[in-house]
Parts: sequence; structure tokens; C-alpha cells
Amino acid sequence: MENPSVLNQGAAQQRGPMAPEKPAQDQSEQRPGRRRPGRRTKEDQEEETAFRHVVSFNPDPLPARYYDKDTTRPVSFYLSSLEELLAWTPAMDDGFNVALEPLERRQPPLSSPRPRTLLCHDMMGGYLEDRFIQGSEVQNPYSFYHWQCIDIFVYFSHHTVTIPPVCWTNAAHRHGVCVLGTFITEWQDGGRLCESFLAGDVRSYQAVADRLVQIAQFFRFDGWLINIENPLSPAAVGNTPPFLQYLTTQLHQHVPGGLVLWYDSVVQSGQLKWQNELNEQNRIFFDSCDGFFTNYNWREDHLQRMVAQAGERLADVYVGVDVFARSDVVGGRFDTDKSLELIRKHGFSAALFAPGWVYECLEKSDFFQNQDKFWRLLERFLPTHSICSLPFVTSFCLGLGTRRVCYGKEQVVGPWYHPSAQETQPLFGEHKLAGGSGGWVKTHCCLADAWHGGGSLLLQGLIPPEVDNVAVRLFSLQIPVPPKLFLSMVYKFEVSTDVQVALELTTGDASSCHVGSVSVLHETGSRHRPRPLQVPPTKLARWVGRCGQQLSGGWIQRCYEVSLHGCLLQDLLVSFSRPPGSREEKSFICRLGEIQVIDANSLLVPLPRVQNVTISQLRWVPVVSGSEGVPARLLLSCTLHWSFLLLQARCFRIHCWSRTGSSSATEGTPGTETPMFLGLAFANQFRVVDLAVEAASFGQDGRVEFLVEPVPREGFLVPQAEWGKAALLYSAPQ
Repeated sequence: MENPSVLNQGAAQQRGPMAPEKPAQDQSEQRPGRRRPGRRTKEDQEEETAFRHVVSFNPDPLPARYYDKDTTRPVSFYLSSLEELLAWTPAMDDGFNVALEPLERRQPPLSSPRPRTLLCHDMMGGYLEDRFIQGSEVQNPYSFYHWQCIDIFVYFSHHTVTIPPVCWTNAAHRHGVCVLGTFITEWQDGGRLCESFLAGDVRSYQAVADRLVQIAQFFRFDGWLINIENPLSPAAVGNTPPFLQYLTTQLHQHVPGGLVLWYDSVVQSGQLKWQNELNEQNRIFFDSCDGFFTNYNWREDHLQRMVAQAGERLADVYVGVDVFARSDVVGGRFDTDKSLELIRKHGFSAALFAPGWVYECLEKSDFFQNQDKFWRLLERFLPTHSICSLPFVTSFCLGLGTRRVCYGKEQVVGPWYHPSAQETQPLFGEHKLAGGSGGWVKTHCCLADAWHGGGSLLLQGLIPPEVDNVAVRLFSLQIPVPPKLFLSMVYKFEVSTDVQVALELTTGDASSCHVGSVSVLHETGSRHRPRPLQVPPTKLARWVGRCGQQLSGGWIQRCYEVSLHGCLLQDLLVSFSRPPGSREEKSFICRLGEIQVIDANSLLVPLPRVQNVTISQLRWVPVVSGSEGVPARLLLSCTLHWSFLLLQARCFRIHCWSRTGSSSATEGTPGTETPMFLGLAFANQFRVVDLAVEAASFGQDGRVEFLVEPVPREGFLVPQAEWGKAALLYSAPQ
């Protein structure tokens, strides 16, 4: 903290040391997280910047749409009217809601003709704990983690414009699943809304479509489910197909891979008349967009009739399944497999509505078992998709836990929920050996212990006497691999055992695939078990210095370096082997804490530094009165912004030091203690909320130093000297 550049800030301007913000209409071209800081005393300097502030207890209010009114925590939001939709333009505060994760490439692509699986998430009105962008401290929250089984995630609510909370977009995109919001009109109010933009001229419905496209593009989700559940006048229903066509065309131009789906409700006469199938009365809407989501009260004869109606677009018909099994439906609840069996029999896609039934209606304490049971019953009807890009890194964290761990070290104790922090999830289930030998491996998510995040993957299994090993495929991949691959696995056994664990991979394109530095297991040459490294590669030692070592908490890390040429990486497996010479039955319980698959050369590329950390939008709350009514402690809330190339970040960890006293003192400065962890950011900005600090005495500054730690996509720790920093020097009001 030597020679910081200091920005003076009086108590009158509570939004912090920022240049005056432009009016909203001038902000439309600005990207989130790019607030222009005030003038620095030195240009282009890289050392820490300090901001000076006089404490005041009368802050300017924050925009209610973007922040929780009680805590100022950033929240995801919806739009309740056509007026709000048409008035929306990007603002700086929207930056919290922009997805960090791009839609990962996958195989087969969504555009392939195979039947798809859509999950429509409808839970208690929506925008529950998932609305808190930076997470919350809720116990026993809902979580979805069977991402490899679905293709499309729709966030549904009964608000006019349902913008998916950014946490769902981040989690889904990480798994190659596209995310849709919902545009819904209902009842008499919905009818009036539709007449106002559909019964007029072309400019009216194009303006609505343009705004829907802009919202999807800006917040980086992938499209819309259009749900008109009110009658339409002849003029309005006549303009609905061109509205859908225009919306679909514009979305495809501005959102690669974008989708517009129509829900089975209104028919071409304008009547609200659910058909439970695609037919001549609603086909005009299907022909005007990317797909059709049927109502739920179908029978097999509906499916049989639809085959001819859909023609070559069978996969674009999403047959609705109400998992709550309301009204007269096929299947639902734990009989949803009966619905899927009929839907797949006729070649259609499926739309599972409200599978959160397992959370809402069953015991919360049994949620994980019920969730796994529900999806296990469906798995034979749910084709999975493959991951197609590197780096591939996961700690199996669900984005929740009872404590938070950072590489084996406990960071925070207590419940937390932050779905953006969910990492890539494996293929769950029970895997049995062929041939009836009795060998098996089961995979479960588990919150009882973690290497990094809030949980780990538990693998339980049995090696029967007649075989030497059992293996479980955790991930399906389709990755053209670089010449040199670095792999790592962090694991531990729950009880002492002589069972050996190994990472295995399969490769394709065998005719041209040359594999070095591995021992081949099968005669086909397509499945390989790399040899563990005893020491890390010299060039990579800065990043992977823990290879082969016993780590804190009993974890062990194994590292591998594999040379590959002309290969396609297809599967990632973990195998368990009996010791040589042993023929007795062996059971095991192993916990996986992390797997990394990385282009080794990518680790040699310098990581950019976090720069231009700024502090703004300050709020002070006195909490304890000292002598003469002067508060002894304060709660500080403020917003941090910084510059960093987001494509190179998995997230950012935010920390702080705080102290009071002379600004020349060294107490609490870097290197003297571990900074306090504040939270994770999945954008170039973070809201610090109610941070307890000592009140400044008259004549002495209080000081809080904020640190922004970038987490590279490869998942390694960045030295603290390379973090972004900014200090807040605050003084008591005069």
C-alpha cells in the first residue's frame, strides 16, 4: 500500500468517486462493469488506488429494480408491463445480471434432429432465493444438477417479461444448455396488452420484438417462450404469425443459436383453446418460429396425429409433461417415465414442466435422493450431450453447501447458496459391470466434505473377485485435443484401503491418433490410463506444484501429462483396481474433489491483471453507539468495479482488510495476515454488503482495502501480488 494515488470524495456525493453518470439514454452503448472512475493523481499507474470518503448516513437511494431495498444486495428482476419493456435500455446497474458464461459448444448441437429435452422451471412464482445474484445464506435450497440430460432450460413465471436470473444462465451455459425467458400475457389485462401491440401496425409488434431481442442479447441468454393465454381479436391474431417470424429472424441474427418457442394456447381464430397437440388450428404459429410446446392433457392418439403434422420437424415439437400431474394427464411425478416412453416412441421432444415437484411437495431432507430417483427413472429416455472445449475443470460443487472451502482450506462456515458457482456436473447414477459379475459404481453429490466449493462427488462401489477393476464414466467429451494435455485429479478414500484409483480417458479417430506417455489398457487402443507424475512439469511448476502430494484434509492430488496427436478426447473415466495378487471382493468409498483437463501450453500464456478497481455507491449504517453518541462500529456497503478480460475468468474472489488509525501504519497490510473472504463475483463488479468496520476517530482515517482475485478458467490460484486492489480511506463527519 505504498504511495497510493488518492481520490478525494466528500460526503455529499454518496455514489462514490465516479465521474457524473450520463443520463440513461446515453448509457445504451456502455457495457456493464465499465464505470469511468474519477481523475487519478497519476496516469496509467498500476499500484493500488485509494479513495477518500467522509462518512455520511444519508446515501442517495439505489434503483429499486436492481437492488434489494433492505440490504442493497443486487437482484435479478422481471418486467411487469409493456411500458416497462419498451422503456428498458441497458444501464450500468444491469451489469450484475449479465451472464459471464458463454454457451459452451456441445455435441450433438441443439440444431441436430434428435429429440430434445426441455426443462421448464416453474417454482412458487419464481425469483426466490435465486434472485440474489451474489448468493444468499438459505438452508436447504432447490438445486438442479442433471444438466447433461437436458438441452433447453426455460425460466417461467407469471410476470409479463420473465428475464432468467443470471445464476441459471451461468450454470446452464457451463453445461451447454441454452436458456429461455418467458413472455406471457394472461386474463383480461393480458388481452388488453396484446391488443395494444398486436392489433396495430407493423411498427408496434416490431418494437416489442426488437426489445425482447435486445434483452436476450444484452443479458446473454438464448431466447423466449411466447405464451399468449388470452383471446385475441382478428386483427391481433392476424399479426401474431408475422410478430413471431420477425422475432425469430431478429433473434437468430443477434443471438447465435437463439430459439423462439410457442406455447399451445391460442388458435388461429383468436380463441383461447388449448389443443394438446399440433394441428391445423395452431400450425400457423409453429411454422412461424423454432418450436411448439404442447399443453399437457394429451393422449397417445394426439401424438399419432402429430407425426404427420410435424413432418421433418418432429424434434421441434415439445410435448408438455406436467410433473405435478394436475388434471387429466399421462404420467407425472415418479411416473413421468410413462409420459417420456410414449413421447420418444413417436420421435418427439419433451417439455418437462415443474420438475421442482420433488422439492416443493416432498421432504426437503430427502431432496437429493428424490431428485436422483426422479431423473434415474427417466435416464433411458434422455440422450446426453458431450462437452466440446478446453479447459475442462470441475470441483463438482453444486453452488451450495454448509460451508465454503477453498482448495482444502475452510473459508466460511454456514449455509450458502450461489447457483452461478455450480461447476460442471457429471453423469450421475449407478453403473453396473456387464456380464452379471456383480461389480458396480454409484455416483452421488455430497455436501459432507469438499476440496473446493461446497461439496464433492462421492463414488461408492464393489470390485467382485472375478475382475481386476471397475470403472465409471463421469463425462462424455468430444474435444479435439492439443499436442500436450495436462490432467489432474484430487481425491481421498473415506476409509483406509488398498484399492487403487486412476484417471482414464478414451480417444477417437484411432487411425490417425498417436498417444504417447500412457499405458494402453485395451487392445483396441482407444482407452488409456495415464501414468501419474511424481513431480510437476518444470514449465508448469508455478501452477501445479502440488502434484503427487498429500494435501490438507487428507486429499491427494495426482497429475498427468499426455502427448496426443490427431486425437479426439471422448470420455473421462475413473477406475478402481484391486491390489496385485488379491482376489477377494473389495468395496470402496472414494470422494473426488476436482478434475482438470487442460491444454498444457495454455498455462504458459500470461494472465492479464485486474486493473482499475474503483469504489462507488457507498452506504454507511451505524451499529453500536460509543461515547457521546458517536458510533463505534459501522456497516459499509459499496460497489466495486474493475477491468479484466472476462473470457479468461471463471469468476473473481473478493477479499478485504480493514483497520483504523494512522494511514501510515502497517497493521493489516498485505503479507501480515489472511484477508477476509467476502464473496464470489461473476461479472466485473461486486456489491459489498454490510461489512462491519471500526468507526474512524476524529483526526484519524479508517481504512478498508479491497482485493479482487481473478480465477482463471484453468482453475489455478493466482499469486496475491497479481490481484487487483483499491483502498477506501474514510473519516468521521466534521
